[in-house]
Amino acid sequence: MIPNALTIAGIDPSGGAGIYADLKAFSALGAYGTGVVAALTAQNTRAVTGIQGVAPEFIRLQLDTLFDDVRIDTAKIGMLGTAAIARAVADGLAARVGPAKLRHLVVDPVMIAKSGDALLDRSAIDVLVEAILPLATVITPNLPETGVLLDRRPPDDVREMRAAAEKLRRLLGDDGRRWVMVKGGHLGGDPIDLLHDGDQMIELPGQRISTQNTHGTGCTLSAAIAALLPQRDDPVTALREAKAYVTEAIRRSGDLQVGHGHGPVHHFFGWWRDV
Repeated sequence: MIPNALTIAGIDPSGGAGIYADLKAFSALGAYGTGVVAALTAQNTRAVTGIQGVAPEFIRLQLDTLFDDVRIDTAKIGMLGTAAIARAVADGLAARVGPAKLRHLVVDPVMIAKSGDALLDRSAIDVLVEAILPLATVITPNLPETGVLLDRRPPDDVREMRAAAEKLRRLLGDDGRRWVMVKGGHLGGDPIDLLHDGDQMIELPGQRISTQNTHGTGCTLSAAIAALLPQRDDPVTALREAKAYVTEAIRRSGDLQVGHGHGPVHHFFGWWRDV
């Protein structure tokens, strides 16, 4: 059965990040994509020039209307922007997450754009930690986001990443089916990501690709994980395959010519013919 996947995130008009990127990743990886808009942005590959949050009551209306009709097997949460929006999303999902309902929820704690622009109010962080992270199957913070979630400086080596992964995992509750993926791309050298479920600590080594086309990589990775979780027998396989997909999408990003800053990855590298 083809899974129905939901993204709850913002709109990036350039198509490299947010809901547009998520829908591309869902489609590329065999999931039917749906979306609830949490925020609008004015941005391109170089900058975010404006953010407009969607009214929290309208976000709830989007969620309630969608779930009243469509079976949602898996979902991801991206940019939320404000505490009120985060609370609306948490309240809208709380009764719907569970083994017989929404089985998989991936949370990408989007806080800062590639351009350096802030995408999450400080007031929203407490709501994210207290009300949304406990619903998650997988969370995917990078190192700066890890530091913010734990209210300390970001890890600066793999040893500190391990300690941070353990602390983050405790925020998700006692259910052993939940995973933390701490992304180590901000460290020097080839990147290493860590997976931790409270028991296992798995290193996922990668290769650093020389390109500035990394706009939306976090969005794409979390969407890829959400798409693959219901299609694979175990979360680790889904996480490994999602990372491999994003790595190749970055490697093939030079096939595209979009903007003059941090360009997007190539979501459809396996399907579009070279021209």
